[in-house]
Amino acid sequence: MIPIAPLAFALLLSSSPASDPTDCPLHASHMAAAAHREEVDARGDGAMGFSQEATTHHFRATESGGIIEVTVRDAADSATLAAVRSHLQHIAVAFEAGDFSIPEAVHAQVPPGVAAMRRAGDAISYRYQELPAGAQVVITATGKAAVDAVHDFLGFQVAEHGTGD
Repeated sequence: MIPIAPLAFALLLSSSPASDPTDCPLHASHMAAAAHREEVDARGDGAMGFSQEATTHHFRATESGGIIEVTVRDAADSATLAAVRSHLQHIAVAFEAGDFSIPEAVHAQVPPGVAAMRRAGDAISYRYQELPAGAQVVITATGKAAVDAVHDFLGFQVAEHGTGD
């Protein structure tokens, strides 16, 4: 005698919309998001000077601004570690001067918050710090408008890079 329950379950699974991802009503938007992330990563590889896959990015909002952190996935990858540190040193200096051309190139648009961060000028400071496996830029802002601008910028980075911060 053939057990009916397993056979019925197998038939249910084979006809389920989840068995064919193209039947998902959100399939096109999932695919577009994945393609967009690949484009951002490819532009990031060129603009930052290192592989996005070889690193982990974090964009953390803090009460007084936020932190941009990049670390290498492989501690023995000294070339990527050096490139990460060089990039973030450059970012701290560039942002201090109001130059956000690298994030603009990576995202193919001016990220939210950038215009207000430029206007804030000296109300925002950018400090480079080395970490054992990478580096970070600590962003400190004074005044609600400056802090909000930094948070807008970092929130966009979280969404674009999919960091989940």
